[in-house]
Amino acid sequence: MASRPSSELKDDTPPGAKTLRADARRNRDKLIEVAAQAFANHGTAASLEDIARRAGVGVGTLYRHFPTREHLVEVVYRHEVEVLCNAAEELSRERAPDQALEEWMHRFVGYIATKRGMADSLRILLNSNSELFADSYGMVPIALRGLIERAVADGSIRADVDSTDVLHALSGTYSMPNSPEWHDRSRRLVRLLMDGLRWGAPKALKPQGA
Repeated sequence: MASRPSSELKDDTPPGAKTLRADARRNRDKLIEVAAQAFANHGTAASLEDIARRAGVGVGTLYRHFPTREHLVEVVYRHEVEVLCNAAEELSRERAPDQALEEWMHRFVGYIATKRGMADSLRILLNSNSELFADSYGMVPIALRGLIERAVADGSIRADVDSTDVLHALSGTYSMPNSPEWHDRSRRLVRLLMDGLRWGAPKALKPQGA
């Protein structure tokens, strides 16, 4: 998963459930963070025992928070979508519009890497918990559209950009062959897309010093 600033994990404890102690909340958040990285790097081969060890807790603690692998995958998936969408707002505040868009696209690749690693469990969840995908559907396209609209208004990318086309191009990384070169190929795709988005943009056409 691509590196990114830490983000406070959403409290998704079910309504009416007992509030977690501070140390239990920290353990849970660490497990989610480590699991996301493990799924991105190792996919279905990611060991729950290894995730617990790397999070600094016993495997019993992992199973108290996440009784099944699918439960852990669901929470990680929700968190990854939330972090990716929040990043659009954060980057928009901190960077020039085209730079914010490019960095967000790299983070999208990290999100896809984690999603690929959870593919088998997500297919199970698709059949048993369609609400999971209904809740997150549309959030990512909205985040990308906002970034593109800002960059178009700034003149740093071309004006004839359709955010849906960009999202389809980025999402193609999901079905690329699983190989050691996957991350490098995905990063090159982002650079290629950004070159195309910047080509012919008003700022690119403006003479230097004008």
